[in-house]
Formats: sequence, C-alpha cells, structure tokens
Amino acid sequence: MHDTLTRAGRPPSASHLTLSQIMDQHHTNLMGTVHGGRILNLIDSVAGVVAARHSDGPAVTAAIDETAFLRAVRVGDVVHVDARITWAGRSSMEVAVRVTADRWDRAVPPVDVATAHLVMVAVDDAGQPRPVPPLLPRTDEDRRRYREAEIRREHRLALRHALLGDGGES
Repeated sequence: MHDTLTRAGRPPSASHLTLSQIMDQHHTNLMGTVHGGRILNLIDSVAGVVAARHSDGPAVTAAIDETAFLRAVRVGDVVHVDARITWAGRSSMEVAVRVTADRWDRAVPPVDVATAHLVMVAVDDAGQPRPVPPLLPRTDEDRRRYREAEIRREHRLALRHALLGDGGES
C-alpha cells in the first residue's frame, strides 16, 4: 500500500495544517513575553504532524534552520502556526512554518512573529529512514516554494560537506 502512495505523490495542500493557541502567563520568559522555546516547540510539533500526514507515519526532526523571530509574543496573544510541505526527497521533507499572532479580542490585526524551515525524516518502527511520497506542486506558489526549498537543501548539503570535512582546515 505504501509503495502505491509513494509513486502517486501528494500536493502540499494534502498535509497543510494551522494550529492556533492562546498564550498565557505559563508561557512567559524573564522578559514577560512568550518564551522563544515555546514558539519553537509549537513550530516543531506542527511540522511533525504535517510531515507525518504527508508520509503516512512518524517523522523526526533532522534540522531546524532559517528560524527568525520577528516580533515578541505577549500573554493574551493567539498564536497561529501554519505549516506545509515545500519539498520531499527519498525519506526527508522540508516543512515551511509561518507563525502569526493577534490579540484574543482581535483589537489588532495579525502580525508575523516567526518563520522557520525544518527538515523532517520519515522513520519506520526501528527508527530507520523510510520512503515518502513525492511532493506534487500544483500552484505557481507551490512551485516557487519547491524551487526555494531546493536552494535551501543545496545550501544545507554544501555546509554539511564543508563542516564535516572535504580535506580543508578545521
């Protein structure tokens, strides 16, 4: 069954997810704003669900990169974590995440508070990588995101190669 799904592929819309949560005083840091680690936890959790939906099973976080915190989140803000698959390879997937926030009473329009790209790897019961369905970009926006994800992947691989040794100095 999984082989059929793998060959067929899926559009990004098949696993797209938005999670919303109101932030309270339990989420704050010493500055009185929501702790960045809490936002990262939400980002990672939603990306994991999106990757699991795309791959029909568990997926683990292999990398979190290009995370940017744009604005502070306050107690009473409703945080919206929007995630979608932007690229899929043999067993790995890139998930793009955009985090916005608005006030619980909607007194202000939503603002961007964070963005991130995560690399998730689908794993089997033994924790070994397993194949994932190809991503089938359908819209111009999907295709743009896919091309940008390929550039990020090339950058990650080049950086890894440079750091892990290609004969250069350390």
